Amino acid sequence: MRNPLKNIGPGALIAAAFIGPGTVTVCTLAGVQFGYGLLWALTLSIIATIVLQETAARIGLVTGKGLSQVLRDSFKNRFIKGFILLLVLAAIVVGNAAYEAGNLSGAILGLQVFHDGQVACGGFVFNGWSLLIGVLAFFALFMGNYRFLEKLFLALIILMSISFIITAIITGPDVVEIIKGALIPSIPTGGILTVMALIGTTVVPYNLFLHAALVNQKWKGKQDLASAKIDTIVAVVLGGIVSMCIIVAAVAIQNGHINGVAEMAQGLEPLYGPLAKYCMAMGMFAAGLTSSITAPLAAAYVAQGCLGWDDDLKNWKFRSVWFFILVIGVVFSSLGFRSIEVIKFAQVANGLLLPIIAGILIWLANKKSILKTKLIRCLIIY
Repeated sequence: MRNPLKNIGPGALIAAAFIGPGTVTVCTLAGVQFGYGLLWALTLSIIATIVLQETAARIGLVTGKGLSQVLRDSFKNRFIKGFILLLVLAAIVVGNAAYEAGNLSGAILGLQVFHDGQVACGGFVFNGWSLLIGVLAFFALFMGNYRFLEKLFLALIILMSISFIITAIITGPDVVEIIKGALIPSIPTGGILTVMALIGTTVVPYNLFLHAALVNQKWKGKQDLASAKIDTIVAVVLGGIVSMCIIVAAVAIQNGHINGVAEMAQGLEPLYGPLAKYCMAMGMFAAGLTSSITAPLAAAYVAQGCLGWDDDLKNWKFRSVWFFILVIGVVFSSLGFRSIEVIKFAQVANGLLLPIIAGILIWLANKKSILKTKLIRCLIIY
């Protein structure tokens, strides 16, 4: 009680991971195009995220292993084991490579408000912001210090939370319509793809692997299950509220064509006035930077478990995986693709991956040899 921040666990990293450029972009588009009508999709997504992330965290604490390592130990037949692990490994690595390009592009989108970042070198033109962000992410990951990442992400998510919550209040939203939108499902014409994007940007597959691995950096064993559960619920609910506030703030945007941060920032003008685009730009940059760190980190944890490497954030094999993902992201985000389009593509890749990973998680949670109890019973009594 004297130091409540001491009890904060990896939930802060998980929340920071799904409040990325994809969330800011998709939620802004949802608010601009459909008003409060799709808030219910976030309500369902938040519930699903709590269930899945809490299950992943529980598997990690009970077994003392990451999800991919638990999956590796669950098959006796080496051919089936090899096929499943290869599928998961390829899906996460490819998915996170696409996600990383979207994360970096989102951070670039924020910084381009200050300068376009285009650099010419020997007849080749690339985006200098991409390289800068990649370097920042590299040093954060290279330190291999969980405590540092935890504090960094906690500070960034608190900053984003305060900004968007206050913004949503000051824009003068219709509270009754917000409640209706959050509780009554309805899909307006042309809204199905946006619903899928809202789900995909909240229930992030790689977060499940990241969470199961990181709980063992913070806690040890089944005695800390209650702390892990509270940490998960608080972080996911807070992240969900931030996402909803982005939609609420975006309803105030009159321009229906969103091509960059300048248009998104119109929803922040009641709070920040003419400085809106700069505040939005820094928020987008922070969202992109946090997610550009967690995506490579999650891919490295998956590879570590699938391939049986030592549990060490400073292991050169572990570092080589996140470095590969980071480089792929930097390359594709600096080649001149439109940032909004790259972000949208990342959400599509995420949506395709989600059913596979969620199915694997539910299967693992229902193995009595892992949790000693069935998932349904576990959710009721825990």
